[in-house]
Amino acid sequence: MGVMTPNDGDRLNQGALAGVIVLEVANYVSGPFAGMLLSDLGADVIKIEPSDGDPFRGWGKSDYSATFGSLNRNKKSIVLDLKSQAGRETFRSLAARADVVLENFRPGTMERMELGYDHLQSLNPGLIFCSISGFGSDGPYRDYPGYDTIGQAMGGLLSLLTEKTAPQPMGISLSDHLTGVFACYGILAAIIARQRTGRGQRVGTSLIESTVAFLAENAANFFEGGPPPDRAKRTHQALVFAFVARDNRPLVIHLSSPQKFWTGLTKALERQDLLADPSFRERTGRTDNYDALHAILADVFRTRDRDEWLERLRAEDVPCGPLSDLKEVFDDPQVKFLGLKKELPHARRGTVAVVGNPVRLSDTPVQINRAAPDLGADTKAVLAMLTNKTGRTDAV
Repeated sequence: MGVMTPNDGDRLNQGALAGVIVLEVANYVSGPFAGMLLSDLGADVIKIEPSDGDPFRGWGKSDYSATFGSLNRNKKSIVLDLKSQAGRETFRSLAARADVVLENFRPGTMERMELGYDHLQSLNPGLIFCSISGFGSDGPYRDYPGYDTIGQAMGGLLSLLTEKTAPQPMGISLSDHLTGVFACYGILAAIIARQRTGRGQRVGTSLIESTVAFLAENAANFFEGGPPPDRAKRTHQALVFAFVARDNRPLVIHLSSPQKFWTGLTKALERQDLLADPSFRERTGRTDNYDALHAILADVFRTRDRDEWLERLRAEDVPCGPLSDLKEVFDDPQVKFLGLKKELPHARRGTVAVVGNPVRLSDTPVQINRAAPDLGADTKAVLAMLTNKTGRTDAV
């Protein structure tokens, strides 16, 4: 671990990454999301920002940006001008005491500032240096600008989420978030490897690599031959359906492979005659005749309200659920039971809400304690530690 060790006493119940120091030099989604995941696990994440801050700070109300807040809880913020010699020297001093540097500039940017892995590794042989890019650190697309929708489209994900004849972009930054997850995964692996070797290493991922890797199931089927899969391919294979009930509320069903789910569905719908229909008797028939089956079922689902259908389907153990919007999600009793909405104190707004972490650790629990920091809120305290021989950040 780095020498900037928080004075947290017994680290059991303090977080799995207690004592790990992360310097985050990243904006928007992918890098900050990776940093946030590490901070939830107990890492001390210091977000290094220019004087005008991460651009997401401006994506909201004047006193708080929910977009920024969703990706930067639990962190500290310092303002540092990496374009100046003094700012770069300060960064090097911090990196010499840190465990991880996390950045998502275009390839070569940190190297041009003499802040790349080769420049910092000599100061700190145990340093883990994670770079996130659009298309990788080398290759013909290396210098292209990369944003989420570009990663979704060029990585094949968007072709599985929309129709290519009438394409629609998605309402969530899937590739950005996936890349953040994979970056965190790589950093955690490097931390474990360092315990064995004593050495840090480079970690790298990109929007296109993470997106393509996420499509392993679809790619494996494509590798077996046939045309590239589209949005409908998996829905047919897995026998997943979406319907609108009589009250115009949507629901979904996932029959998968077990025959019992198909039998239960026909019973819940009072359409057991379908069991004898040669077009649907076997799973392969239901897959081959998916559109015809969907049309029959859609007419049936229009005859009752959604809650009644869900009750009937669950009584027959059919995998089903409401197609919920976010209001319905956070009103859902199971989501409430799991505590997936967290209220955090905020100096100017009283409290702000964020989504909780989905991972549960019995001995080193995930902790979400602080809202996203104000710009530069921790600059004085973090930089003061550079004159502290122990390098502690417990004053922050």
